[in-house]
Amino acid sequence: MAMEIKKAEFITSLTAYRDFPGKGLPEIAFAGRSNVGKSSLLNSLTRRNKLAKVSATPGKTRLINVFRVNDAWHLIDLPGYGYAQVDKKEKQRWGEMMDGYFQKSDALRLTLHLVDIRHAPTKDDLTMNAFLRSTGLPFYVIATKLDKISRAQRLPCLTLLYRTLSVQPWQVLPYSSETGEGRDQLLELIEKVIAEQPAEEQEVPQD
Repeated sequence: MAMEIKKAEFITSLTAYRDFPGKGLPEIAFAGRSNVGKSSLLNSLTRRNKLAKVSATPGKTRLINVFRVNDAWHLIDLPGYGYAQVDKKEKQRWGEMMDGYFQKSDALRLTLHLVDIRHAPTKDDLTMNAFLRSTGLPFYVIATKLDKISRAQRLPCLTLLYRTLSVQPWQVLPYSSETGEGRDQLLELIEKVIAEQPAEEQEVPQD
């Protein structure tokens, strides 16, 4: 049975990873390109429709946003990457912000790398995938916008993700923020990662 989220609250926005109220609790980080659905997934996961601001404009998340769940762990929403209309200097700043987070956070237990299930991973997705591998930190791929494709399209789309990102099927979790499909499995995964070590050995619960 998946954990119950009884409380979820926004804590702070950071331009760089530093001290904040409750720092030291286990952290689950969200990383993904702009408009991949990070805010929608966060709201769906916590069942708080307005916890994270959802924008139709890509590139809205420009800070490290911290949310506390059940007074027991933090969700860390990292800046969206890959937005073409952001200048090079701003992209570099976002990259440094994320790099600083991964280097400085001692509480990070798992990074959820969000990719759009409808499309082949972008060059920026591949860069993030390579970066996460280079850190040696545990991560899983969350294939968002599951409701936007038919059931017949699922396997071909997922197979493309497996091959392109060089991940195993149990390292990818399809998710729909609209229907909530995948929510229980993701909560079970987060609960196990927070409660047990090493996180690298945890697998996505299957239906």
